[in-house]
Amino acid sequence: MAAASTPNPSTCNKLFVAAIDFGTTYSGYAFSAKSEWTKVQTNIWPSSNQMSSKTPTALLLKPDESFHSFGYDAEKAYAELAEEGEDEYKEFYYFHRFKMLLHNCKNLHRNICIDDMTRKRMEAHKVFTHSIKFLVNSLFERLKSAVPDITLDDIHFVVTVPAIWDDPSKQFMREAATAAGINANQLSIALEPEAASIYCQHIPTEVAMDGNSSFLRTAKQGTKYMIVDLGGGTADITVHLRSGEGVLDEVRPASGGPWGGKSVDDKFEGFLEEIFGKDLVEDLKHNYMEDYLDLFREFESKKRNIATVKTGKVHMKVPLALQTLAKKRIKKSLVEILKDSPYAESVHFANMKMHMSVDVFKDLFKVTIDGIVKHLKEVFKEKNVQDVETILMVGGFSECELVQKAIKNNFKDKKVIIPEDPGLAVLKGAVYYGHVPKTIGRRVARYTYGIQSWPEFDPSKHPEAKKVQIGTKFRCRDVFFKYVTKGELLTPGYQRSQIFQALKPDEACLECAIYVSDEENPVFVDDPSCRRLGTLRVPLPRVSAGCSLEIEETMIFGDTELEVQARDIYTNQQCEVSFDLLSNNVVQNGNG
Repeated sequence: MAAASTPNPSTCNKLFVAAIDFGTTYSGYAFSAKSEWTKVQTNIWPSSNQMSSKTPTALLLKPDESFHSFGYDAEKAYAELAEEGEDEYKEFYYFHRFKMLLHNCKNLHRNICIDDMTRKRMEAHKVFTHSIKFLVNSLFERLKSAVPDITLDDIHFVVTVPAIWDDPSKQFMREAATAAGINANQLSIALEPEAASIYCQHIPTEVAMDGNSSFLRTAKQGTKYMIVDLGGGTADITVHLRSGEGVLDEVRPASGGPWGGKSVDDKFEGFLEEIFGKDLVEDLKHNYMEDYLDLFREFESKKRNIATVKTGKVHMKVPLALQTLAKKRIKKSLVEILKDSPYAESVHFANMKMHMSVDVFKDLFKVTIDGIVKHLKEVFKEKNVQDVETILMVGGFSECELVQKAIKNNFKDKKVIIPEDPGLAVLKGAVYYGHVPKTIGRRVARYTYGIQSWPEFDPSKHPEAKKVQIGTKFRCRDVFFKYVTKGELLTPGYQRSQIFQALKPDEACLECAIYVSDEENPVFVDDPSCRRLGTLRVPLPRVSAGCSLEIEETMIFGDTELEVQARDIYTNQQCEVSFDLLSNNVVQNGNG
């Protein structure tokens, strides 16, 4: 294999970069040294029947909410507790596949709660913090065994998130990571498809699993390509332009939906419920945890390796607990239950195995695959995407042959490239991103961003209904003061500033509500297209009577996270500023 071109040196100021890929289904970490940054090492997690570079996103906490275990260890420990026959296990907290909370929640806030396996509630930030802290500690111990005098200050951390997540979800992950012990100044947030795209710039040539030409030869300078990142929870679609040697520009804002591997798992669970009933499946899940996990591991194996043939059977081992529960709850054998189900002709049980027709098995994928394909077709209709000739498939769900075949069949005029080990592309690429973050040259603004403003009332352009009196002046409330327009191409660190004046001389804090809009030119913050993103707060110094106080507020765009700064115009000093996207409180007064 020929090597890729010599990479640029790492720009990281730490000895190591470590990435944490906190996934819906599986999580893991990887790292590399600044001196040899393309040589990424992953951790190997031992499970009951294999060795893996990732471990299940499963967390077990003790009854006092302290940490017990994570990953395969958590699955095993909870299963053993549940199968001891006592109710003691119900006092423990067991969480799994909880990351989708941050995608599904439309009004995410700092104190949001999440249910564990037995529906006990806990603040979600504790669950995320415990999980990330375990991964950080495991990573640190791994590095310390090789470099005994290393400290956390020697490591720059990168945490991955889906590109389709909004700003509050990213802030939630950042706060969980810092609560887990990562210094805020040593933490970057990487977008998953971007990380995978960067990874594919540096892998050796001739790496397509299907024998196609290498990615680097396909994506030469000036070439656009689409990244289809199919993970456990979401499908993330991004289009990049290779604008220069080692530089990638985003062509359109990331898009996607909940079409990851978990959605197929949910269909399989629904299939089991159709046959056995919801109560029996819940009993299996809660009281025969190890058997439940074994059943879904078996399904995972078949899911990834299903042959793309039109006839035949898919054979799956059935846990003994399923047969036991059937006799206990329904008073029937598995064969008898199946005769009364909608699948009497297409599924049968024999020799402790479930034999499903290929059509029934493939049907579990239909809604998910149809969602992916439909969305890709919509993206390809966009004018600036029509000249894209290459689709790069990454993420664990990209290993599924059915998904690969569907994309190749629906986009026959496109070259579909799948790198070796697509499930690790995001994790390894996140390490690369920590070393060379400037690989991403420009990003597209996903929304129009602005601030709630209260300018002097102008009867020629402001409606009378918006007129309010503050002090001796009439002002227009709820004006959308625009900083960035949706679709605008932004370089990392791009700044927009505006000077705001305290409306009242006795104000102790300048508060501005930050808004986003799906429209390019919103007029008022209560327009249907607008929603409140968060609150910008700047503590104000005391001023003499009759003096005005002016603050320059700067928003910094173009990176994976939105940043803000504030400066006192009179003193030219930077002000303390907080940017809160996770508060329940709605700001009712803005300044401008």
